[in-house]
Amino acid sequence: MLRLAGLLLCVTSFLSTSSLGAIAGPRLDNDKLYRYSYSTEVRLNRPTGSTRGNTGFRISSDVDISLVWRNPQIQDEQLLRLQISNVQVESAGKRSRKNNIFHGSSAESILGKVRLEALQRPFMVLWKMGKIRSLYAHKAEPATIKNLKRGVASMLMMQLKSGKMSEADASGKCLVEYKATKDQVIRTKHLDTCKTQEMGFTTHSPVLGISGKSTSETVITLENGIIKSADVEETHILSINARHKAATKVLSRYQRNLTLKKNGVEISQIITKKRHPLKLMDTWKAVRSQLEPESLSKAEGPRSFLALLHSLRKASKSEILTVLRNCSKTVLPQLVDAVTSAQTPSSHSAILEFLDFSKKEGLVLQERFLYACGFASHPTETMLQSLLDLAQGKIGSTEIKESIVIIMGALLRKLCLKGACALPTVLKVKEMLLAGPDSTQMESEVLMYLLALKNALLPEGVPVLAKYAESEVGAFSTIAITALQRYDPQLITPEVKKTLNRIYHQNKHIYEKNVRAAAADVIMSSSPSYMEVKNLLLSIGHLPHEMNKYMLSKVQDILRFEMPACKLVRQVMKDMASHNYDRFSKTGSSSAFSGFMARTADVTCTYNLDILYSGSGVLRRSNMNIYGQSNNAFLHGLQVTIEAQGLESLIAATPDEGEEELESFAGMSALLFDVQLRPVTFFKGYSDLMSKMFSISGDPISVVKGLILLTDHSQVIPLQSGLRTSAEFQGGLAIDISGGMEFSLWYRESKTSVNNRGALVVIGNVTVDTGFVSAGVEVGFETEATLDFITTVQFSEYPFLVCMQMDKTTFPFRETVSKQEKLPSGQTFSLKRSRDQLVPGSEFPLHQENSNMCKKVFEQAW
Repeated sequence: MLRLAGLLLCVTSFLSTSSLGAIAGPRLDNDKLYRYSYSTEVRLNRPTGSTRGNTGFRISSDVDISLVWRNPQIQDEQLLRLQISNVQVESAGKRSRKNNIFHGSSAESILGKVRLEALQRPFMVLWKMGKIRSLYAHKAEPATIKNLKRGVASMLMMQLKSGKMSEADASGKCLVEYKATKDQVIRTKHLDTCKTQEMGFTTHSPVLGISGKSTSETVITLENGIIKSADVEETHILSINARHKAATKVLSRYQRNLTLKKNGVEISQIITKKRHPLKLMDTWKAVRSQLEPESLSKAEGPRSFLALLHSLRKASKSEILTVLRNCSKTVLPQLVDAVTSAQTPSSHSAILEFLDFSKKEGLVLQERFLYACGFASHPTETMLQSLLDLAQGKIGSTEIKESIVIIMGALLRKLCLKGACALPTVLKVKEMLLAGPDSTQMESEVLMYLLALKNALLPEGVPVLAKYAESEVGAFSTIAITALQRYDPQLITPEVKKTLNRIYHQNKHIYEKNVRAAAADVIMSSSPSYMEVKNLLLSIGHLPHEMNKYMLSKVQDILRFEMPACKLVRQVMKDMASHNYDRFSKTGSSSAFSGFMARTADVTCTYNLDILYSGSGVLRRSNMNIYGQSNNAFLHGLQVTIEAQGLESLIAATPDEGEEELESFAGMSALLFDVQLRPVTFFKGYSDLMSKMFSISGDPISVVKGLILLTDHSQVIPLQSGLRTSAEFQGGLAIDISGGMEFSLWYRESKTSVNNRGALVVIGNVTVDTGFVSAGVEVGFETEATLDFITTVQFSEYPFLVCMQMDKTTFPFRETVSKQEKLPSGQTFSLKRSRDQLVPGSEFPLHQENSNMCKKVFEQAW
């Protein structure tokens, strides 16, 4: 003990600094023992839940504090000895004996003899000016015990002068504000400033993410300069942005009251039991039947996906490979989704070893892996480097090569949003994508790089995209312009606007209608000038017939939906040259319409449908978008585009200007949760078209299908008491987006469809686990939904009839909350409640013209 005291004297002398002239801090008297009653409790519940519904526990004890040494030069620098005794562990709330798992249990039976001895072993703190500078405890003590001792010591933190400063205690290094009076000190900790070594991760999109609100306040009462009592209340609320009712609250309280002050110092005399989680193979056997393709449209699919994800994140590479190599073919694509979404070094290494990109046969699994990378919640430089290595290696399929490069663009953007734009691999990929379009003569590769730039949204990519926007190749122009539309309007420079205006007004070249329409969309959404809007309005009446109608519908939609450009449009329309009957009475079937899908206190969901036809009545472009907005954050949830060209010869019609030489083509492109995916082709070329027409089954073609980790938030909240709260929020989405195009010469009718099937499960779990007792609360919600968009065109006569339908089926919605307490003996208290409801289906409203046309279409069909 003398050697230890000598060592401490050396250490503290080294740490000491002169504080002569400073305001005196709190001091303990020599040869006095101060005994405090101490308790710390943690309660978990929903923020709006009653206190009777709390789950949690309380640890209470006596704490003896005495002075061991005082610095002769600095009286406020003191070495204190602390010892915890008379430990009790009990429920934090009132429970009946039947539901109280702590009833009849002693501290030793709960903590175990070794842990209890370690907790009650004395420890020392260096206390200077009311601040804990160092804590000295037995080296072999488990982390849980050391943290509890840090929590006890944290209650000594104080100062006798009002002010703000940075302090470090059991919950990390935080900005703290003191308000001091004669006999009371209030210590407010600004928890949003706290820095800890335990870093978590969260989803890059705030719309899909988690919000937190935390408070911490300590009220210290003094008596003759000695701490008489200290009361701390700390709260942490975590909620899902898309539904704030799905939230958890952690309430942590601790108290210390002086009960005894007497002469003399009493001296008396450590590890954690490991929990064994369920093995990966056991979890896999339990959930694999729910991951069969036919189960994915049900909530059981994403729920099982999330359970598997948790197990995968704790598994080794060899365990993961064993499961992959012993999986049936029908479930393997879903397993690839889960392994990739786990995003651990072991899972990433395992999936790369399992997949062979040099072979064409594994195309489905390879693409599922790539899409899961694109949707990664917290991608790393290693993940991007692995895709770069794949792109530079041997690849058996050109489609997979395209997907790799396109997804690299998505990873690039996410890494840059995290502030990792200067990483070596990021710089390599950035250089590759920016130089890509000019580095090849192959049209498919140019499209690949342009789609990658559409995902990356690099500021340096704007000039590249502006250059290709003016390309005479329609596909290049369309992708480049739609990529520019995704940028912040501030990055659309005057030079880029000039380019877009040249395209729309055809100052240099003749462009396809869909290219011009896309250019007009970007102009209108990028803070247009008065003259730009005026010239767009003046062009109506001088455009191809259906484009006249499209532009007129676009202007009316801007006004009706009050988009940012609406005030300027109204100002321009005061000029009769821009706004007159001749211009605003153009007829046709093309349209643009925006509306609300949902408006709640948490999130606003909007949609828009743009349909552009050729003059002969054949679909030219169908574009459906769904957006989400929450707390000023914006998410492009879905974009499905169907494009067709060169089909006029089938009905002996004349192509529109600039489209006389177009090759027959139809395809579909999807953007999902801000990630552009590889487009799919229905047919290309006249011979391919004819073969598809005679062999087509009518079944839609899948664009994207799989399991997506939509929400992913992991966080450790160190409480001032020394306890640790673990928060895990995950959202799993099973999705199937498909589309089709049917064309009947006999009935002179075409039909395009976009079918969206999905099941969503979001679960938030907050747990306090000490190793000897745990308590947790879990909140969640789940739903299954279907959204279909069908366009029917009858072109047996002119004007042709067009009917658009956007239907949402009746779907179930369930909210759940469960609470649990558990002791090492296996005793468990659990409570689970749920609320189910059916949300009625509906047909989303479009413009009145569409309603009138649909009546005619279905009257003729009947």
